[in-house]
Amino acid sequence: MTENTPATLECGKTIEELSAYLAADRTPPDPDIEICPECLSALDGLDRVAQLSRDLIARDMGRLPAPTESWITSIVTNIAQEVRAGRSLPLHHDNSQVTLSITEGAVRALVRSVGDDIDGVVIGRCRIDGDAETLDAPVEVTITASILWGRSVQELSHALRQRVREALWQHTDLRVTAVNIIIDDLHGFIPDREAPQ
Repeated sequence: MTENTPATLECGKTIEELSAYLAADRTPPDPDIEICPECLSALDGLDRVAQLSRDLIARDMGRLPAPTESWITSIVTNIAQEVRAGRSLPLHHDNSQVTLSITEGAVRALVRSVGDDIDGVVIGRCRIDGDAETLDAPVEVTITASILWGRSVQELSHALRQRVREALWQHTDLRVTAVNIIIDDLHGFIPDREAPQ
């Protein structure tokens, strides 16, 4: 990781501590980590990155070097930034005396988990633009992602957009007017191409 990686979460734990804890198979259990939503979200993201790295190495053994440290670092950096609570996004409730909300970090974690469940997709960053702190205000969600070499950009983008829309509709009260998908990287085996004559 680099100096620019946010090293400390709002709860006080560092990404380095969480990486070491994950590498030790969460043994012995650390109750401070196991009850902290921010830590659990970061652990989930770190575990997905580690699994992706293992999958890529296994798939491309002998054909492609391991993913570069900068690629992995950029994903880990985004995870560290996104698990922060951020804004409180209101939820509807029938009783006007009751105030419910979900954190922006929880929504970003939801989007990341939905995207990473699509085979061939790795979420890079998720941003919620607009006045998300006001009920029924229009917002746009912008997601950057890497896709597996050889997969259809159109099909994966469509699947990602649809699943994110469904998850946000089901778990939040955001009035999402657009889900913008930016494919900014490819991962997996990329064959050498001959230079044009």
